[in-house]
Order: sequence, then structure tokens, then C-alpha cells
Amino acid sequence: MQSVSDIKENTEPLDFNKIREDFPIFRQSMNGSPLVFLDSAASAQKPQQVIDTIREVYENEYANVHRGLYKISELLTHRYEGVRDIICNYINAANSHEIIFTRNATESINLIANSFGRSFLKKGDEIVITELEHHANIVPWQLLREEKGIVIKVAPINDIGDVIMSEFEKILGPRTKLVAVSHMSNVLGTVLPVVEITKMAHSVGAKVLIDGCQSVTHIPVDVKEIGCDFFVFSGHKLYGPSGVGVLYGREDLLEKMPPYMGGGDMISSVTFEKSTWANLPHKFEAGTPAIVQVIGLGAAIEYINSIGLKQISIHENNLLEYATPKLLNIDGLRLIGKSINKASVLSFTLDFAHPHDIATIIDRSGVAVRAGHHCAQPLMERMDIPATVRASIGMYNDYNDIDSLIEAINVVHEIFN
Repeated sequence: MQSVSDIKENTEPLDFNKIREDFPIFRQSMNGSPLVFLDSAASAQKPQQVIDTIREVYENEYANVHRGLYKISELLTHRYEGVRDIICNYINAANSHEIIFTRNATESINLIANSFGRSFLKKGDEIVITELEHHANIVPWQLLREEKGIVIKVAPINDIGDVIMSEFEKILGPRTKLVAVSHMSNVLGTVLPVVEITKMAHSVGAKVLIDGCQSVTHIPVDVKEIGCDFFVFSGHKLYGPSGVGVLYGREDLLEKMPPYMGGGDMISSVTFEKSTWANLPHKFEAGTPAIVQVIGLGAAIEYINSIGLKQISIHENNLLEYATPKLLNIDGLRLIGKSINKASVLSFTLDFAHPHDIATIIDRSGVAVRAGHHCAQPLMERMDIPATVRASIGMYNDYNDIDSLIEAINVVHEIFN
């Protein structure tokens, strides 16, 4: 599995000016300055190609998908289902019917908790997570614990934000049934050694769920190489629309799992006595799906493919390496998360100002960053801080954006000192 540092340096450089022109939001200014958007970890901006695709479907192609016997429905069904193939190729899944559409990664994890968890876990069985996790990979397991009596074990991290693998290995045992970890931390940017984690988990008979919300946008993902049983992500972080997420699951597991929700489209037959389920992937997709959002996600992935994810990764890593020493040179700034294997995220605090005040003042210069606990309160507690300021990099950012961030932080410094 490629890490950020493994990506070849001789890959063709990104044509930044052309890329930025594809994102119409950057044609505007904010508070009298050019917009500097450094909050892609929360939700990425959308290229014109995705916007045009969505508008085109609504204007010229829209109908409900599946079972329509008229031409426009058949054409849109073909286009909609074709997105599974696009995603399948993007993450190197074995079959397109292993791709399940959901509303977002949170729903994908909840689907696993409710279908796999309720069916195959029993009292005393253990789920292993890490201190890095987003709430979406904590709360569903807590709900399952209340219902089933499972045990949640938490693998610790060190002070720079890496999982302590020796401690992780010690936690695993015969009662471990599921390991659920982030591929990349949304707060620290740490990229976890998911191939190693998966091998360790499988050695004790556990299944593995990878939360790929952050990684899938920044580094190449190969679910076969990882060897994971489940992989989830959201469309809106991948330069696509909100309202659509993805669950990849191994076919043999998905076949054994019961439906998460009941209704139209997920059935084979219905009587008052009993119902039977549709084949994969539709068994897990009840009701009218997010048709246009799915097609928009397909357009977003095709846009990324047209540029090359490796090129994007190199560009973003160069910006990360440019920004890091500049931030560390600011008096009173503490960088949270210093793993040597990280991507696209810079979280920090200033010892003289609250993160919310910092973000508010920075916004006056047209620089958009996020402040808070980033849906990772246990991680904040581990780092002994209430919140951070997070600047997260996307393909459309450049060195000028980093310089603008540094200048805006210096303004904060002047105000408070």
C-alpha cells in the first residue's frame, strides 16, 4: 500500500492554474480578499464538471431509476449503475456489486453496526478502535454495546499522533471480532498502516472496517491490497455532492448480512406472510436512491482520474511540507500531529488565543479554516486540548494560500500581543 512518501517524485506536476479555474467558487472574494479555502477535510469544493453534470441530469435526463420501462428511465438507470463501476475501479474492488450506496460514511458505518454487528456479535465480543477516531466510528459501537453487551477496546496513540502498534497488537485476542479504524485522521492527518493492521486483525479472526473518508481524496486506495472487509467514504469530501456515501464490503460477508432498512427496491418479493430480498447490491438500498448525487459522485471521480490522484497527492504533500516549518516558526504555535506519515491536514493551537477566536479573525482575511473538536472529542482529551484550528489542503490550494494563512495568523498574533 503506498504511503504519502512512497509516491514517485517524477510524476508530472499539477497544472494548478487550470485546476483552480475549474472551481467556480474561487471567482469570488471574501471579506475583500481572494477566497482561501482550507477546510476541505470538512467538505471539498465542487468543480464545474460536477456542477454541470448535476444540472444536466436535472434538466435533460431525470427520471426514477430501476424498473422503468420507458427510455429515459432506462438510460438514467444505466448511467446510475455505471457509477458502481467507476468506484469499483477507483478503489480496486473485485466486483461492482460490492459497492453499496448510502447517504454518507456515517450511515455506512451504522449499516455495518446494525447488520453485521447485530447478526454476528454477541455479549463479550470485542471491537477495537483507536484514539484517532471520528465520532462516527465511536458512537455506533457504543449503541451496539448498550444493546448487545459487546466490549470496545481503544488502541492508544503517541504524542505525535501515530498508533502505538505494539499496544494495538496486545489488545487483539480471541474475543476480537471487528477492528474499525480510520485510514487517515481527520484531525491530525496521520495515515495509519492499514495493511499491517488488517493482517494483525485477520490473524486473530477479526473482520476489518476502514473509514476512508479522508484518505480516499488524497492517497491511492486499493482495498484488495489493504485486505479489508469493509471500506467506507463520503462523496462530499471527494469533490462530489453531499447526500451520497459508499460502503464497500466483501461479497461473501454482504451475502450473509441481513438488510439494514426495509422498503422498495431492496426486495425480490413481498407477501403479507414474508418478504425475500433483492440480490446485491440492492439488498441494502431501500427506497428511491440519491440518483443525481450518485451520478455527481461518478463525475467527481472521473474528474480526479483525469488529473491523476498521484499528481494530486504530490501537490498536496509539497504544500504540507512548505506550510509546516512556517507554522512552527510562529511564536506560541503548537502543531498537533507530527507523524512523518501524514497528509493534507494541519491542526494547531496558539497559547494566547482560543481556536474559535483564531478562526474568526483569520476569516477577516478571507481565509476559511475550521475550529473546534472536529467530531473527535476523545482525541482532544488525549492531546489535553479543548479544540484546534484545522487547515486542510485540497487540490485547488497553492503556495499563495499557505502564505495567506501565515499572514492571517500573524494578524492574530498582533491583536493578542
